[in-house]
Amino acid sequence: MVHLVHRYGRKKIKIGIAVDKDVVEKLDEIASSSTYLDTSRSEIINVILRAFFKSNVNQTEKARELVIRYRKDLL
Repeated sequence: MVHLVHRYGRKKIKIGIAVDKDVVEKLDEIASSSTYLDTSRSEIINVILRAFFKSNVNQTEKARELVIRYRKDLL
C-alpha cells in the first residue's frame, strides 16, 4: 500500500527500504547533530537523492557504477 504524506508543501510517497546498519548510524549522527533543523533520516535520504537526481551526471550510469562498487565491497 502507498501512503501519501504532505510535508513542507511537497507530496511524498512512503516506501519501505532496507539500509545497511552503518548507513543508519551515520544518518542518526547527522540528524542528532542537526537538531535545530528538526530533521529525520527520511528527510536526509530524500535530500541526498534529490541532489543526486538534480546533478549533471548521467544518473543511470552513476547508479550502475555505484551498485557495482557496492557489490564488490569498494564503497
